[in-house]
Amino acid sequence: MAAVVDEPAFRNRVHVFDDRGHAGALLADKLGEYQGAAETYVLAIPAGGVPVAVEVSQRLGLPLDLAVTRKLHVPWNQEAGFGAVSWDGGVFLNEALVASLGLSAAEVARCVAAEQRVMARRVQLFRGDRPFPELQGRRVIVVDDGLASGFSMLATVKAMAQRGVGAVVVAVPTAPVRAVELIRPHVDQVVCLNLRSGPVFAVADAYRVWSDVEETAVVAVLQQAWNARLSP
Repeated sequence: MAAVVDEPAFRNRVHVFDDRGHAGALLADKLGEYQGAAETYVLAIPAGGVPVAVEVSQRLGLPLDLAVTRKLHVPWNQEAGFGAVSWDGGVFLNEALVASLGLSAAEVARCVAAEQRVMARRVQLFRGDRPFPELQGRRVIVVDDGLASGFSMLATVKAMAQRGVGAVVVAVPTAPVRAVELIRPHVDQVVCLNLRSGPVFAVADAYRVWSDVEETAVVAVLQQAWNARLSP
């Protein structure tokens, strides 16, 4: 079972980060053991994970790339999810939740198809013709701005396993205990600064300033980060 590293002073607190950049800087401090580590990539889950991951990548001196996953949204509640899909075609369902919601196989299939279309467009928008890095045998640090159910992250780390990565570190500013426990059996380490328990959880509650990250902002931030790394 993966070790979990958190920040004791942040446990069960809200509004502990100024914004995603501040959270990324604090997360990088916690990940200091990976500073300049060989054969290690930082992978951001867009959109919200990108500003966090950029800070982690730059402060640790590690290459940055993307792992595009999409939450499968409940048809009548777009804030809730019942699973996730990954950029490589993987589909991961919360079967117990699907059953309790009474979702039919046809409804699930429609949701999967809709999110895969969105994901294909996002991959093209964010990556263009940029090839996905060769990760076999390497360590990946997968970064998002927080976990809610944890299924999007689970989809990502399972996709990593299929690519034969050497080790997976999940690094997020905030998460509920139940989401961390969901992914722990599938990774090598979880770093979560603001670990919270209790029945009610929202990622946004960890931040003093919170807004959606627009796709155009993601493209701009990524291009700046990638160009900076290519510069002499």
